[in-house]
Amino acid sequence: MDIIDYRNVEVRQEEMYVLGDVTFTVQEGDFVYLIGKVGSGKSSLFKTLYCELDVLCPMPDSHAIVLGMDLQNIKKRQIPRLRRQMGIVFQDFQLLTDRNVFDNLSFVLKSTGWKDKKLIHQKIFQVLSLVGMDTKGYKMPHELSGGEQQRICIARALLNDPKLILADEPTGNLDPETGRQIMEILHKVGQNGTTILMITHNLQWITDFPGRVFKCENRKLLTGADPTAPDAEPEEQEQH
Repeated sequence: MDIIDYRNVEVRQEEMYVLGDVTFTVQEGDFVYLIGKVGSGKSSLFKTLYCELDVLCPMPDSHAIVLGMDLQNIKKRQIPRLRRQMGIVFQDFQLLTDRNVFDNLSFVLKSTGWKDKKLIHQKIFQVLSLVGMDTKGYKMPHELSGGEQQRICIARALLNDPKLILADEPTGNLDPETGRQIMEILHKVGQNGTTILMITHNLQWITDFPGRVFKCENRKLLTGADPTAPDAEPEEQEQH
């Protein structure tokens, strides 16, 4: 089953042309790395997947389909339903600093329609256990290390049993040992059938935790890329 199916798609940020002729598919259970220089369009491509940026389908056979939904024709009221089928792990955590871990996760569940307190408690304990944080529910974010906060972010991404996890440089702010622990968690989640698309600059992960490799380069998306190959041109203006 195709989780993502892009054909001849353009990605723009306002008037800035970021990527063109983007064609790729990601299937259920794939673990995909997205690599490339800073400013090459990786984050912009990510943002199209959850409709923070629009995709452009300039040709008759162009299309952009994510989790069975046509992004070119998606209505605003349908976007929350799309996002509930995916989990997003950010480099900078984005935890709510005024509440503890349990209340951070409870907030997400309640905002996505969960009402039964018993089921909410069970789900939170389940995802915290998956990331080895089942004794940390009472902690405030500032009481946790960077690695612990990232574990909580992965737990948050798993709350609604997503079919797709988007991880934007999830080990970028962590020391090597902690980063490896986060990769082991993500790899385990992927082995359980969840599709993972991950931006990274750490090419060692590709060796240690093999997956497919996509590369943003020269305003194109290269699939089946060789992560060790040098970029063809010097880096240009940054495109986030």
